[in-house]
Amino acid sequence: MEAMQKTEKQFAVITGASQGLGRSFAFELARRKINLILVSLPDQHLSLLSAEIASRYGVETAFCETDLSVTENVLALSEWINSNFRVRILINNAGLGGSKPFTKASVDYINAIIQLNVAATSILTHQLLPNLMNQSSAYVLNISSMAAFSPMGYKTVYPASKAFIHSFSRSLNAELKDTSVFVSVVNPGAMKTSPEITSRIEKQGFLGKLTLLNPDKVARFSINHLFKRDSVIMVNPLGWFVLSILPVWIKLPVMTKAIKREVA
Repeated sequence: MEAMQKTEKQFAVITGASQGLGRSFAFELARRKINLILVSLPDQHLSLLSAEIASRYGVETAFCETDLSVTENVLALSEWINSNFRVRILINNAGLGGSKPFTKASVDYINAIIQLNVAATSILTHQLLPNLMNQSSAYVLNISSMAAFSPMGYKTVYPASKAFIHSFSRSLNAELKDTSVFVSVVNPGAMKTSPEITSRIEKQGFLGKLTLLNPDKVARFSINHLFKRDSVIMVNPLGWFVLSILPVWIKLPVMTKAIKREVA
């Protein structure tokens, strides 16, 4: 992260931008001529992606490679952004999941999910809000999951973290209703973000294969509805409806059985 003279141009911040849905968000916003600040873990070739997007779409790009599961890194990133950029859009996309028996999960594994999915999203939003509120119109888009609507064995901490994101987003949007900042949350299902993830989801059987989503389509749909000021964005309304009407005593064992196929 380099210090620079603060620009008057507006930027969108995207965490987890090097691959998957975050990368799709980056290209979608660049196509709309929105300048970007890309954030990802170190050694993700973010400089190459940043340069490619700037060259292809003629937008300004900046990037930072850092581990957002470390609170000090979130604070340092926030300070750098606030010192150098005007932020119009914040997309809290970085997240961590996985499937394994809770008894076999390490403390580091559990803590990383909580720190990245819950703490980093909350703290980064908190630190950038004054910047966002200084703009005439600004947006926060948080990435939750269909998992927010059902607990499931062999994921345990992950759906709990996404339920937090869903509740946090709706609460914050209500709190900020009289400001220039609009907060939305999108709840996609599983996505074809990598061959490894696609293979893992397909092990869930027919249901897993049926619900796999294309990240480019999810990004485009999400941005369209964000700018329409939809506070809750459902990429798969049918899946959400099924999960919302099924009692937990039905969906919990069904979901747990499906996830168990991943770890078998």
